[in-house]
Amino acid sequence: INEDDDEMDSDQQKGRKLWGLVVCHHTSPRFIPYPLRYACEFLLQVFGVQINKEVELAAQRREKHILDTQNMLCDMLLRDAPAAIITQSPNVMDLVKCDGAALYFREKFWLLGVTPTEAQIRDLSEWLLQYHSESTGLSTDSLLEAGYRGASILGDAVCGMAAIKITSKDFLFWFRSHAAK
Repeated sequence: INEDDDEMDSDQQKGRKLWGLVVCHHTSPRFIPYPLRYACEFLLQVFGVQINKEVELAAQRREKHILDTQNMLCDMLLRDAPAAIITQSPNVMDLVKCDGAALYFREKFWLLGVTPTEAQIRDLSEWLLQYHSESTGLSTDSLLEAGYRGASILGDAVCGMAAIKITSKDFLFWFRSHAAK
């Protein structure tokens, strides 16, 4: 990365990364004519622009995939089939990077991946209703630090959690292990 302007804005610096380095060396001193040096610099700038465009395109594709997944999951919920967001593809784990997900809906459980037991999820739901009833959800890296008394019983399988309230007593959970932090 060659920048003559030392006062570059921090916004312009974001996302800038050195992708490679072209080094020319010889066993003895050698003069490289200016037009050749200028041509090499120009080609490298063109190559850098191409790489940046490919990175931007990949980010746009990822964002589009996430939006498409959100739309499909919302459609499943609107068709009054909430279990489908766990049991079908795509599912909620395709939307959020996690080790497990669970749906607690109308006293029934749907589990996917690494999750607590049904009794532990029921206990988590009761804890959320008791201590976080005013919010529509909770996200924490550590259930122990969030004050959940049963966190030590969950062991290493579950440490972090995100939960959203979908009705007054029903929840959708995402779980992460200690290693996923």
